[in-house]
Amino acid sequence: MSIGPTPSAAPRRGRRRRAQRLERVLGTPALFATAYGNVGSSIYYALGLVAGIALGLTPLVFVISGLIFAATAATYAEGTVRYPEAGGSSSFARHAFNELVSFGAAWAQMLNYIITIAISAFFVPHYLSIFWGPLRENPWDIVGGVVVVTVLVLLNIVGIREAARLNIFLAVIDFATQLLLVLIGFALVFHPHIVFSANMHWGVAPTWRHFLLAIPIAMIAYTGIETVSNLAEEARDPPRDIPRSISWVAAAVFAIYFTLPLIALSALPVEKSAHGYRTLLGLPPDHGGFVNDPVLGLVEHLGLHGHLLGAAKIYVGILAATILFIATNAGVIGASRITYAMASYRQLPEVFRRLHPKFKTPWLSLVVFAGLISIIVLLPGKTRFLGEMYAFGAMLSFTIAHVSVIALRMQTRNDPEAFTIRPSLRIRGVDWPLFAIFGALGTGIAWIVVVVQKPGPRWAGLGWLVVGLAAYIAYRRFVIREPVTATLRAPVIIGPGAALEYRRILVPVKPGRASEEAIDLACRLAAERRARIAAVSVVVVPLELPVDTQLDKEEALAYDALDAASAIAELYGVDVRERLVRARSAGRAIVDEATRRHTEIIVMGAPRAERRRGVFSDTVDFVLKHAPCRVMVAAGRMAA
Repeated sequence: MSIGPTPSAAPRRGRRRRAQRLERVLGTPALFATAYGNVGSSIYYALGLVAGIALGLTPLVFVISGLIFAATAATYAEGTVRYPEAGGSSSFARHAFNELVSFGAAWAQMLNYIITIAISAFFVPHYLSIFWGPLRENPWDIVGGVVVVTVLVLLNIVGIREAARLNIFLAVIDFATQLLLVLIGFALVFHPHIVFSANMHWGVAPTWRHFLLAIPIAMIAYTGIETVSNLAEEARDPPRDIPRSISWVAAAVFAIYFTLPLIALSALPVEKSAHGYRTLLGLPPDHGGFVNDPVLGLVEHLGLHGHLLGAAKIYVGILAATILFIATNAGVIGASRITYAMASYRQLPEVFRRLHPKFKTPWLSLVVFAGLISIIVLLPGKTRFLGEMYAFGAMLSFTIAHVSVIALRMQTRNDPEAFTIRPSLRIRGVDWPLFAIFGALGTGIAWIVVVVQKPGPRWAGLGWLVVGLAAYIAYRRFVIREPVTATLRAPVIIGPGAALEYRRILVPVKPGRASEEAIDLACRLAAERRARIAAVSVVVVPLELPVDTQLDKEEALAYDALDAASAIAELYGVDVRERLVRARSAGRAIVDEATRRHTEIIVMGAPRAERRRGVFSDTVDFVLKHAPCRVMVAAGRMAA
């Protein structure tokens, strides 16, 4: 196929590259900021929930849960780099075991997203109570939370886009604010004697039973780790950017959760009352406590006075409400994504992946899972119960993720190019991932603690699993009549007369005219159809070098090609996801990428090769023979 000239992109390309130097949307800093914006937001409610159970041992509980989180982050880093696709533990389980295990992980993830939506939305009005006091208590906090969920579901149905730069900016401001509170607290109110002696009542306040329960509850502080897997497809260089960003998130979150509870329990120490030991951090507002807005309670007791105190409360209140609003929106998006993915793999009925005829969004999954069920969970206003339910779903999902990575290590024991993260212990030819083993023990035991100690979450959580599994088995056996363990893909939805309306387009790019013509053709296909283009640049690594070797010259050329593709796409108003892939063979890498992304058409630029070698290059010939979808070749004028 021959096409006309490509619009001149050089001036736009230069402006675009200068404009994005600081943003680096697909690099490590942006991945870190986006993930931290979701994970770090939970301090605004986790601190009060955990302090109400762990009392003076709250800092120790956060340290233990932080170690488990670090192991979980390493597991997600390895699994996501191996399979850079949305789905997290569900995706890992699919590749390690089968579709039934994948459904169990996905259904537990769904519970996590529902709880995340409910609990984040519920705490938004608590921090806005600085403007209207009744928002701190029932029923107005419930009403406010319902309004937040409803607004966000409607906005996502319409298809509003997240402001990536705003999210990154708020994440940086949020981390800086939390760090500032720590520094001010150490300067004004921190008392080592109070934190490490007076607050400590080992085995009494809390009891050992409550101490063990507080550890899985504290894992709610790390809500949002699944964000990493959802961002995987947007990472330019997953083997490099994803592990780095996750390690940054783990370090930053651990630093805050280790230090901020020390300050909080210095400002609001554990006291003995007629009803036993307590701290204002863990008491409800009708008892003068701050369980619903613990960071505001900390600000009030930092020793600030007058206008400075008022300004600090307003600043923290607005920032916390904004961050929690964004975290709620991330939960809404996550719930819709996991639902769409489950329907695409025939785990849920086809209706949940149907898009709105006008807005092209999965409206039914948004309404049912992100909206209706989240509001039902929110209505009782029981924050402790919400925290325990999150612990149930998260510990189960994390445990499946850990076990899946261990199984993948066993399956790829003879693959020297398989991506792995240290530390590992090699026994009988297998590099056993110590972090995944430790994480599986930690999250598995934590899940058992919740199931044994808390009847409410036990029966509600097990009921959620039983209903989901029963529906899944019935759907597989009686509707689509396929085995429950088989991995299936739902057919592409094509409307009447829309045979050429492709919504997932893959364009391999490299420097040169041919790739620019291919991206131009792809943009014409995508324009006005809300299609998304994935631009992939393959860096071929010689066999004598490790696959993760840094090849500066080749990578610079690859990034130039990706920048050129985005610059051309901007002229058409088309969204492009950029990706750099290292591989031994360009053709095999393109076919694998198309398979992983469930691409509907590959558009390639290919000047005709020498006649003795064939019509096109070896790479194009390989893709034409092995591609899992249609391939369109945009040949240059000379080749044509």
